[in-house]
Amino acid sequence: MAIFAISDLHLSNSVNKPMDIFGGQWENYWERIKEDWSEKVGEDDIVLIAGDISWAMRLEEAVADLKEIAALKGKKIIIRGNHEYWWSSYVKVKSILPESVYAIQNDALKLGGSVFCGTRGWTIPDQNSDEQDVKIYEREKLRLKMTLDAAVKLRTGGEDLYVMTHYPPMNARYEDSGFTEILREYPVTAVIYGHLHGKDIRAEFLVEKDGIKYYLTSCDLVENKLVLVAK
Repeated sequence: MAIFAISDLHLSNSVNKPMDIFGGQWENYWERIKEDWSEKVGEDDIVLIAGDISWAMRLEEAVADLKEIAALKGKKIIIRGNHEYWWSSYVKVKSILPESVYAIQNDALKLGGSVFCGTRGWTIPDQNSDEQDVKIYEREKLRLKMTLDAAVKLRTGGEDLYVMTHYPPMNARYEDSGFTEILREYPVTAVIYGHLHGKDIRAEFLVEKDGIKYYLTSCDLVENKLVLVAK
């Protein structure tokens, strides 16, 4: 069994929001992702999708995008991104998920001999952050701890533990944050994140910190190819 990751698919089967308006790297990007996916992924493999899955605004609009993902090989695990306006209550989201697609929201899942957990995250505060941003950041720290606590309870045999966050858990200088301080308190194998876009982004695609591997998987930055996390 292999574990792959990607993020920021921004599918729009039910809404008129094509991604190619953001530049040439988005032309036919979904076709390229599907082609790479079909070449790499087997039915028993797992694909982690770290948020910003669909441009849908309502739950029923997201169904077509989720079905398109479900039609691809492997088991897929998703978390919420900052553009997931369709993601209402967790119970409602789970009720529309096609077979082979699993959602995580502050809880955890054991699948294929590994444990997975995740939360959206938030921008790391700096001297320019307002009170509301700091409030959301502190709340997301609590949610990260909640999902990790749930994951630890599932690690009955010392399984590898994978964490998904949509926002980067570190700043652009890869300095410690409240998120990394929490993560290093747990037996985390790797963290998968996205959110960053554009050819001007200067970011490492794999960083190791405190023995934890951090994978950046925004699809336009990884050439619309799945990132191999484990095999």
